[in-house]
Amino acid sequence: MTARIFVDANVFVYAKQAGETTRQPLAARWLERLWEEQNGRTSVQVLNEYYTTMTRKIKPALAPAEAWDDVKSLIAWNPQPVDLELMHRGREIEQRYRSSWWDSLIVAAAQLQSCVLLLTEDLQDRSVFGGVTVRNPFAFGVSEDLTGYEVERVPVHAHPRRGRPRRAKPAT
Repeated sequence: MTARIFVDANVFVYAKQAGETTRQPLAARWLERLWEEQNGRTSVQVLNEYYTTMTRKIKPALAPAEAWDDVKSLIAWNPQPVDLELMHRGREIEQRYRSSWWDSLIVAAAQLQSCVLLLTEDLQDRSVFGGVTVRNPFAFGVSEDLTGYEVERVPVHAHPRRGRPRRAKPAT
C-alpha cells in the first residue's frame, strides 16, 4: 500500500505501555507496519502530546530523556509542522465539522500530508473528513487490506490553462 496513514498520539503512547496488554501489541504492530512500508505520518503537535503524556500523565512516567529519545526517532516520520497553513486548515475543519480545535488540527495535519487514513481512538471510527477516514487502530486489524482507502491521484497542472473552459464534446 502506498497511501499515507496519519498516526495520533494515543497510538504511540499505547505502543510504549507494556502494562497495556490488549492495546500495546496492536499499537506496536501498527507502528512496525507503517515503518516498514514507509507510509506513516504524524505531526509536531502529536509529538508534543506524546512527550507530555509519557512524562507527566501516565504512571509510572517515562524519564524525560527516554521520552525525548522516542520523539527524536519519530522525527524520521517527517512530522507536519504547526504553521499558519495548518492553523487555517484546522479552523476550516473546526467550523465545518464542529469538532474540537485540537482534533481539527490533527485532521488538518493528516490532510496536508495527503493521508487517507487517520489512526486514532479519539474520533469516531469510520468518520470521514474531506478524504481522510478515521479508523480506530484497536478495532481495525493491522493485517487488513488497506487498498480500499487508496485515493486516485489526479494530475494537477502547474499552470492552469488560460481562457474559457473547453466544452465537452457531444456524444455520438
